Amino acid sequence: MAERRFDVDADIRRARTPPRELYFDPQWFAQQRETVFARSWNFASVSAGLETSGCARPLTLLPGCLDEPLILVRDTHAKLHLLSNVCTHRGHLVVERECALAALRCNYHGRRFHLDGSFAFMPGFENAEHFPTESDWLTKVPLAEWRGMLFASLAPNAPVNEVVAEVERRLAGLAIVDWRYDPTLDKTFEFDANWALYVENYLEGLHIPFIHPALAAKLDGKLYGYENLPYGTLQIGSAAPGELAFELPEGHPNFGQRIGAYYFWLFPATMLNLYPWGLSLNVIEPLAPTRTRVRFLSFVQDPAKREQGAGSGLVQVEMEDEAAIQQVQKGMRARSYRGGRYAPTAEIGVHHFHRMLAKWMA
Repeated sequence: MAERRFDVDADIRRARTPPRELYFDPQWFAQQRETVFARSWNFASVSAGLETSGCARPLTLLPGCLDEPLILVRDTHAKLHLLSNVCTHRGHLVVERECALAALRCNYHGRRFHLDGSFAFMPGFENAEHFPTESDWLTKVPLAEWRGMLFASLAPNAPVNEVVAEVERRLAGLAIVDWRYDPTLDKTFEFDANWALYVENYLEGLHIPFIHPALAAKLDGKLYGYENLPYGTLQIGSAAPGELAFELPEGHPNFGQRIGAYYFWLFPATMLNLYPWGLSLNVIEPLAPTRTRVRFLSFVQDPAKREQGAGSGLVQVEMEDEAAIQQVQKGMRARSYRGGRYAPTAEIGVHHFHRMLAKWMA
């Protein structure tokens, strides 16, 4: 397969957007799977429910894209491991449902592993030479825990603490840091569009007055701000007069301002939306070149504020975004479309995303 590459001029005033094939060509999608998603940190699970020794939770990392079968397991020393869920004998899945167990055992031929993934026992291998070796262990996958969330990467190119460094700086001193995951608020959406179009839409506020009238009324569009970060982009939504805002402590980077929302995008497909009520996490899962799933998870500190300010009406905003994105997906198929230009101020996040994507794919 020929390598797919594109370039985006570093000067946003001159730059043009990527080729339209990026949004529907299966070869572009396949290349992103290995060069982007396998090397980056992606949300795997919440940590809630994994507190006790022996608990095991199977999961598939980015179904439809990476499709990597994994297991989260807490061992007898209270350490949490992320392991391959594929038996090293014949490839059968080891754990098929969330459970509590004393050891990991494959139901196909009885191979057993300790809770840290090391080999324990296998019937019928008494005369095998040079057995077992470390290749008979379950592969360990890099795992990072951050504020109740678990992130995984098959081959990370940076530590998680660097990726979330700016998020932590803005969280400092805020009352929302004691949030708790509320599974009753989980929502999942699927739509016919490329995952990158969803990211692009998220990264600019230029469209807000046009397709989000209710949200636009809660934000002061004249003060909407953007900051590009080493591993993502921050959008700062200033609250409109009379709307709910954070109580920012002295010494905070935005002290003295009325901020209604912080919108963090972390490359490639994680969105952390900070509101006075807590955190709304958007997990983007590319299912196919023109099919995407988005999962909403809520980490709540103050339930009474959930229907106030910019952090309210999130489902309605999502529906409005998806409708627009699907129209863009249809437009990308048009042979007459040859790429566009960037609004030099309002689309610095989109430009930054495209520059990062081009670099990683190369």
